[in-house]
Amino acid sequence: MPLKLSLRPGEKFVVNGAVVQNGDRRAALVLQNKASVLREKDIMQPDEADTPAKRIYFPIMLMYLDEQGRDKAYGEFASRLTEFMGAVRDPAVLAECIGVSKEVIAGEYYRALIRCRKLIAYEAERLGLGDHVDQSLPARGHAG
Repeated sequence: MPLKLSLRPGEKFVVNGAVVQNGDRRAALVLQNKASVLREKDIMQPDEADTPAKRIYFPIMLMYLDEQGRDKAYGEFASRLTEFMGAVRDPAVLAECIGVSKEVIAGEYYRALIRCRKLIAYEAERLGLGDHVDQSLPARGHAG
């Protein structure tokens, strides 16, 4: 199934690990086959992984975008998820953690990112960060 991206002027996104930037006008891009795609707003820089839930999101994002580095990123993901689950007592949040793990194990990295956004939102609520955290879900991220 094709994926249509509507891009703002200058908007950056990643396709299969390559950073692409739109020109100076709005544009639409249609991907006809399966690809790993993340918009700039959904890409986390290493220094932004500054909370436990974000430290789960970051290695999932790396697994999604970098096939060569998946083994290393998986080890980091597993450690961070284990730590997070050890600190959480809410059964619904623990169920989301299990869902994230199942998605990663199945190679459904984009779906795991979506679930992980729920963990980030939960954490922001618990830490009182509220509106200071972007709780939006990533835009649909792959075609195929």
